[in-house]
Amino acid sequence: MTGARSSPPNRADPGSELGDGRAVDISLATALRRIPAQTFTMGSDRHYPEERPAHAVTVDAFAIEAHQVTNAEYERFVAETGYVTVAERPLDPADFPGAPAQNLQPGSMVFARTSGPVDLRHLNLWWRWTPGASWRHPEGPGSTVAERTDHPVVHIAHEDAAAYAHWRGRHLPTEAQWEAAARGGLEGAEFTWGDANDTGPLANYWHGDFPWRPDAGFGHTSPVGSYPPNAYGLFDTAGNVWEWTDDWYAARHPDAGGCCAPHNPRGGGVEKSYDPRQPQFRVPRKVIKGGSFLCADSYCRRYRPAARRPQMIDTGMSHIGFRCVTASAANI
Repeated sequence: MTGARSSPPNRADPGSELGDGRAVDISLATALRRIPAQTFTMGSDRHYPEERPAHAVTVDAFAIEAHQVTNAEYERFVAETGYVTVAERPLDPADFPGAPAQNLQPGSMVFARTSGPVDLRHLNLWWRWTPGASWRHPEGPGSTVAERTDHPVVHIAHEDAAAYAHWRGRHLPTEAQWEAAARGGLEGAEFTWGDANDTGPLANYWHGDFPWRPDAGFGHTSPVGSYPPNAYGLFDTAGNVWEWTDDWYAARHPDAGGCCAPHNPRGGGVEKSYDPRQPQFRVPRKVIKGGSFLCADSYCRRYRPAARRPQMIDTGMSHIGFRCVTASAANI
């Protein structure tokens, strides 16, 4: 089930219409930045286990979008193709025997602040399955993106991101491509901007008491490009929303070995991507990168280039988006 779609905008028009019919600039997410061919140290031995081991890899030159894909840009894709996202599709009761009827409605996972401090081991205290939540209605029925045209699109499953990328003639980045781009040429640096993290807010991650009391201006997505870019001219490679990659998740990077850095490496196979702690869920997982507005130093210090998390490919959430790449880096 989807809401009413606007008429396809004129391709010659740099704007689109979203929600209330206002013209908005959608050029942000389509701007490309060239990333040079390079060998760099991927991963980290200093933080979470899944980031290990730090190891050298080589990537060819490519181009990546300067910004996360926005609501306005995704609206144009939907208007021109009629695409329906995973979160908007009805669920087949035969696939979920015994599930309550309310759990079979289309929807998505929405972040909800708690009323006070909680045990951070229990994610269900601040995540809610919300019928009717989707990229159009990010907090559920009654919410809208009309005033968030330049925010990153969210509630996007992996196939939703891949479908958009195909429409653009692009594709989702590998994990190695994404990390090379996010590092901005700063070899071994802790953050996308360097090693220091005491110069004031440089990205949209959680400032305040997680998950109940964010500082003013935090605790939600922000317009793309609200914070300074990295050295390659990329915005929001730290925080705002997690970003899909096209690599299957494995619990750690392959062990470094041999004489040469792996060339354009890809992630592990699909079989290794399943969550061994939840065998009842036979849904493979891809790697997401970059952290989000929910990354708090007290809980999830993952707004770093080396950080990585698994995500089931059929599950979008209110803190996951994406950007695209192309192998052709010429004339940029």
